[in-house]
Amino acid sequence: MSYIVDRRLNGKNKSTVNRQRFLKRYKKHIKKAVSDAVTRRSITDLESGEHVTIPKEDISEPVFHHGSGGKRSIIHPGNKEFIKGDKVPRPPSGGGGAGEGQASDSGEGIDDFVFQITQDEFLEFLFEDLELPNLVKRKLAGIESFKFIRAGIVNEGTPNRINIVRSMRSATGRRIALSAASKRRMRGLEVERDEILALEVDNRDQERLKEINLEIDKILNRIKKIPFIDTYDLRYNNYIKFPQPTSQAVMFCLMDVSGSMNQVMKDMAKRFFILLYLFLKRNYKKIDVVFIRHHTSAKEVDEQEFFYSRETGGTIVSSALKLMKEVIDDRYPASEWNIYAAQASDGDNWNDDSPTCGKILEEDILPYTQFFSYIEINPRRHQALWKEYEAVLANFPETFAMQQISDAGEIYPVFRELFQRKQA
Repeated sequence: MSYIVDRRLNGKNKSTVNRQRFLKRYKKHIKKAVSDAVTRRSITDLESGEHVTIPKEDISEPVFHHGSGGKRSIIHPGNKEFIKGDKVPRPPSGGGGAGEGQASDSGEGIDDFVFQITQDEFLEFLFEDLELPNLVKRKLAGIESFKFIRAGIVNEGTPNRINIVRSMRSATGRRIALSAASKRRMRGLEVERDEILALEVDNRDQERLKEINLEIDKILNRIKKIPFIDTYDLRYNNYIKFPQPTSQAVMFCLMDVSGSMNQVMKDMAKRFFILLYLFLKRNYKKIDVVFIRHHTSAKEVDEQEFFYSRETGGTIVSSALKLMKEVIDDRYPASEWNIYAAQASDGDNWNDDSPTCGKILEEDILPYTQFFSYIEINPRRHQALWKEYEAVLANFPETFAMQQISDAGEIYPVFRELFQRKQA
């Protein structure tokens, strides 16, 4: 059995294989550092790398050594302080570690191991085991790349695409076809020559025998002049450009910016959507993201205004759902697009509007979407909108999900729970 060892090095002489083995070994520490970073960082620097600290007790390596058993005789040098039977005090710790505490002239220690993971590695651990649920490829579109595939044999092409087997087969057939008549003529002459040679010497027609031999030589020379391979025989592999389709998907981000949503709640909503945005951009090449913010009225905005605009007002959640339905009908028909949506709100809504939200979801949105997630950012008890959405969840358990977030530390766990990969 053959083994191939890849010893190629990446930049700065760091082995990629060894680094991946190291990341796999300390995966628990890295995932904890990534989870803490999501809570600690602002949304503007979430996409950078991260420093990971591994406690010194977790980086110890097992070793083999001789035990203290057996009988030994050791001669120690003399000293002025101790005699046989005295206990030697352990030296005080210090001189190492993280640099905290008083300085010491004795003792030793080991610092915690700290290393840096790259941006790609940070996002890899951030979105590990996550996926958009219920991804159904309704229509393949959005052609952006091509690949070359075999498409038969042609008579013209470049030398690097020559099909040797088909070319030799064509050359053999051509030689057989061009020499067939000559060979039949030569076989007839050979039969006639054998008949003349079978006669007695006195009865042989020497003149005819010379003519036959001369004609056979001419036929052999003619056959030898047929080229072994000709440009006419060359056959080439044909390749055509075949489009590589990608799955079309659109993600609707709906956020409540009413007066009941304070700045802390809005910041948590922004963090959730930035996680969602980074996740989508990492997993799908062809995906549209639609940002809709609402108070008493809804408006489709760009990413900058969605996250940073200061506009506020009352609360009518159905305005955002109606606008989403209008955008779907106008630009994203369900027969061609995989539709996903995520809604963030504090749950506070005009009481008469909550039943309208449930009706719009059940009749106009959920039958055409792959997945709809609702995030209620509210440390208090649930509002009317949550109760209305509970009825929606009972009717659409496969395509609708809802969770509550009370502080920033719950954003990442809730995000993972909503978009965790489902077991087959």
